[in-house]
Amino acid sequence: MADGFTIANFRHVAHGLQEGQFAVGEKRRAASLYDLPPIYRQLLDEPVTVTLAVTGPDGRPSLTPMWFDHADGEVLVNTASHRNKCQWIRDNPRLSVLLVNPKNPYHWMQIKCTVRRELREWEEGGEDVTRQLDRIWTKYTGQPGPYALRDPKIDEKRVLFFCGVDHVATFGEP
Repeated sequence: MADGFTIANFRHVAHGLQEGQFAVGEKRRAASLYDLPPIYRQLLDEPVTVTLAVTGPDGRPSLTPMWFDHADGEVLVNTASHRNKCQWIRDNPRLSVLLVNPKNPYHWMQIKCTVRRELREWEEGGEDVTRQLDRIWTKYTGQPGPYALRDPKIDEKRVLFFCGVDHVATFGEP
């Protein structure tokens, strides 16, 4: 979004009980994910398994644990083209991602975003999809690429969704 997004910081209990805890304490505008305080930016860059929420055909959220990536102010969602989730994202391009600190569940961040564009591995520029997948493979496994979890029974192809950030909610401290 050219005009940025809102960050809602919830009142938390990291330093003890407080009046109005668990309610939104402050809201501020941000132009980029890089405007987040460092304690939340670290969740973006560390290998935190996130929960991706998409809307299924029955209107209910479908939740998937997955690897997280971002670049140039956008959330990147890389998935196999044959999975239901891929079509569900196309049908309803509004997604939510929840990043929870694995060492402290009271330190988390939610990002609501909207797909801006899609890049398919088998089309022009598709090598960028493969490079991004190899990069997050290394981030999460510590092993060099290529990504080694493609389904061996099919010619698995990947799709990369570039998502603009609409809203961020933050809670807690590491």
